[in-house]
Amino acid sequence: MHCISTFKKGALFIVASMLFFAACTPVKQTGLTDVDDNGGYASDASRIELANNDAISIADVAGNFYNAAYISTASGLGLSSTTVGTDTISIPHTLTIRFGNNDQVCLDGRKRRGTIIVSFNNQYNNDKETHTITFDHYFLNGNQLTGSIKTTRIDTTITGNWYYNILADDSLDMSPDPLQSEYIRYTANLVRKWVAGYASNERTDDVFSISGAATLYRPNNHNFSLGISTPLQFALNCDYAESGVVNVTGYNGSRILNYGDGNCDENAQLNIGVNVHQLTLTK
Repeated sequence: MHCISTFKKGALFIVASMLFFAACTPVKQTGLTDVDDNGGYASDASRIELANNDAISIADVAGNFYNAAYISTASGLGLSSTTVGTDTISIPHTLTIRFGNNDQVCLDGRKRRGTIIVSFNNQYNNDKETHTITFDHYFLNGNQLTGSIKTTRIDTTITGNWYYNILADDSLDMSPDPLQSEYIRYTANLVRKWVAGYASNERTDDVFSISGAATLYRPNNHNFSLGISTPLQFALNCDYAESGVVNVTGYNGSRILNYGDGNCDENAQLNIGVNVHQLTLTK
């Protein structure tokens, strides 16, 4: 009788232990039914932050060299249709990067058309110099970017370690049909650091980290607050956020979005409570 009682107690202990670990251990899930959770805001945030980071990078290349040599490839006639113009007489000064009315395949393989306009008051690379970036019918890989990005450069005592404070209020239209707009709107207060590639003239080896907070408004009119707990990593030769962790809050509660460990791929992970969902990002 004593042995049976001991056996029962042992069995109960094992069952209780299994329930405890099941409650505490994240369970991988698939088949999310909510379109926002199922890669919606994860893809949208990656897309528009990639577009913003790209626009800042192009503005910096043009502002440093005042030409398009590090932006676009030459056409069949031996000339690039991308041009860089400057006006340093008027206040504010303007830097105008024109890609033309047709898609221009640039050195990074991405297609661009339209115009990026940068306004500033003093020398482009001055400490605490503010650049206001706007767009005129500007498209990146078929998606139209509108609105404004304001960057303020902050120098440090370490060479190559300067960074930008960024205020973004812009939109990305992902619809190929001009009559059927699908706008992502993005308002953000961010810090952007250039963590690799600043020593070369090549844009393809540039890597940036992004921290701060943003609000994302999706085409379905749902909005999400994004708090970056681990800086996002964007490499200019990658079409996705490569890494970083974001705390997401919205109409459906709190989530933790993880973009990975630094590999350039379309994989991300969403934690909802104790459940872990594997996501595939779209670009």
